[in-house]
Amino acid sequence: MINKRSTPMIYRWSRYIIGMIAISGTILTAYLTITKLTGTNVYCGVNDAQILEAGCKSVLNSRYATVFNLPLSLFGTLAYASMSIASLGPLLLKAEKNKNFIKKINEWTWQFLLIGGIAMAMFSSYLIYILNTELHLVCYYCISSFIFSFGLMIFSILGKEWEDVGQTLSISIIVVIITLVGTLGIYADTEKPLVEGRIVVKQARTAPTAPNGWPITSKSGESEAKLAEHLTSIGAKMYGAFWCPHCHDQKQLFGSEAFQKVDYIECDPRGKAPQPDICISSNIKSYPSWKINEEQLSGAQSLDKLAERSNYTGPTNFKYIIPEHK
Repeated sequence: MINKRSTPMIYRWSRYIIGMIAISGTILTAYLTITKLTGTNVYCGVNDAQILEAGCKSVLNSRYATVFNLPLSLFGTLAYASMSIASLGPLLLKAEKNKNFIKKINEWTWQFLLIGGIAMAMFSSYLIYILNTELHLVCYYCISSFIFSFGLMIFSILGKEWEDVGQTLSISIIVVIITLVGTLGIYADTEKPLVEGRIVVKQARTAPTAPNGWPITSKSGESEAKLAEHLTSIGAKMYGAFWCPHCHDQKQLFGSEAFQKVDYIECDPRGKAPQPDICISSNIKSYPSWKINEEQLSGAQSLDKLAERSNYTGPTNFKYIIPEHK
C-alpha cells in the first residue's frame, strides 16, 4: 500500500491567506481613494495639534500620490481587488464538475498571483525608497501597503509547488525588470527641478535638520521681489514645514532674497518661529498651501499662477520656473 504524501499546510491555506491580505489592502486603498476624491481629511491616528505627526497627510497629497491625474490609491485598490478575486475565486468553483477546467483556472490564477505579487512588492519598494530619501516623512498607510504587497509576493511564491522552478524564476526576474522600468517611467517627470534659462537649479537633498531645513540656494530677481512684496501687502500667506521638500521647491522659486519678504507660516513646532495653532485654525491639510484672497491653493505654485491669483500687475520676467509650466 502506497501512502500519499500529505499536502503541506501552506499549500492548503495559501489562497485563503493571500485573499485575506488582498482584501485588507483593498479596504485600506479604497479608504485613501475615497478621502482623496472627496477632499476629506485622512485619519492619521494622531492629535491634529501635533502638526509634525501629520506627515502622512503630506505624503498622500504629494505629487507621488497621483498617477495619470488619478489617485495612486485607486490603482492600488484595483490591484488588491484583482488579487483577492484571483486567490479566492477558484475556491468557489466545484471541482467535481470539470476537473480539467478547474486545473487550468488554478494554474492561470497562480501565474497571475505570482506576477501581481512581485509587481506590487517592487512598486511598493520604490515608494518606500522615495518616502525615506525624498519626502523624509512617516506614512503608516504606505508602510502597511508595503507589508501587504510583500506578504502577497511571499505567499504567491511559497504557496504552491511550482513544477518548473527555472521557468518560474525567469518569469519573476522579467516581472521585476518590467516593473522597475515602468515605475521609473511613470515618475520620470515627477522630479521638477527649477530652471533658470537652461541652467537647472536643484539642490541635492539630504535629511532636513530643524529648525531651518534646506537652505535656499537660488538668487532672486526684481520680479520675484516685487511679487513677494505684493503678496504680503494683500495678506497672502504661505503655510509649510521645514522638512517638506515641496515647500523648499516653492522657496527656491522665489529665491533667498525675495522669500524673506513672503509672509510664511511655519507649521512644525520644531521649525523656526513656529505657529502650528494658526495652521490648525486655517484648516491646512497639506504643505505647502497658500491662502490668497480667501482662496486656498495646495502644492508648490508657479510664480505666474501666484501673480494671476493675487491680481499682481508688476514685472513678470520671473527667473525660475518648474518645467511643466514652460
